[in-house]
Amino acid sequence: MTSDTTTHAKGTGQYAEVNGINLYYETHGSGRPLVLLHGGLGSGEMFGPVLPTIAERHEVVVVDLQGHGRTADIDRPLDVRLMAGDIAALIDHLGLAAPDVVGYSLGGGVALQTAAKYPAKVRRLVMVSANLRPDAIYAEMRVQQGQVNAAAAEFMKETPMYQLYQRVAPRPEDFPKLLTKIGEAMAKDFDFTEDVRGLQMPTLVMAADADMAPPSHYVEVFKLLDGGLRDGGWMSENRPKGGHALAILPGLTHYNIVNSPLFAAATLAFLEA
Repeated sequence: MTSDTTTHAKGTGQYAEVNGINLYYETHGSGRPLVLLHGGLGSGEMFGPVLPTIAERHEVVVVDLQGHGRTADIDRPLDVRLMAGDIAALIDHLGLAAPDVVGYSLGGGVALQTAAKYPAKVRRLVMVSANLRPDAIYAEMRVQQGQVNAAAAEFMKETPMYQLYQRVAPRPEDFPKLLTKIGEAMAKDFDFTEDVRGLQMPTLVMAADADMAPPSHYVEVFKLLDGGLRDGGWMSENRPKGGHALAILPGLTHYNIVNSPLFAAATLAFLEA
């Protein structure tokens, strides 16, 4: 697919046929490009409260990931490594020169894999509430994740996730299938330690102080990036060599962190450092 910077109008939705999927995205604002990736069972709309703030300073490309929002599912597992291929192909399709990539939860995993597998395509990375291993997550949350399947669709009809999906999805009847695929994805073992250790671009590790995993897990991620190992020095001379940073945001949870002005402020401060 040839690069094409003329096919997307500001603030309107478009589809890009990339990597075997018809990917929905919107562009907002102007400035240095930033790709923004939502969490599981959500869509780009979950960034609504903070998008205007970020779009004041950046051209923001908000993507609906495979099977989410306005992007129809395809015959492929929901795997962050495969979805990273979608994002890399979209970056090429739009002719973006090394955008910043910001991802939350599921989108944080996709952002990490995009940066790890396609380092030349990513200038700076922001991983929000993204975990390196399943065992980082609290045990009671692991039990809840084990119950996510098609049968749960009936119990989710009053939730904002279900209602959003019904409103925007190309095939609203696919919601139970999405739950099954997400459940299957969460049941798989993974360990992204080496992916983080090998990151070549400045990376911000961000989480809520009451997230799905304890703050100590995100400190562990930061340590893989040479962070939290020594005093930073009067002139910041001993900060992590790659320009990496850690933000634990106060008074927030896994479910409201990306609606917070603190998320937008920390992201913008890091990207503009």
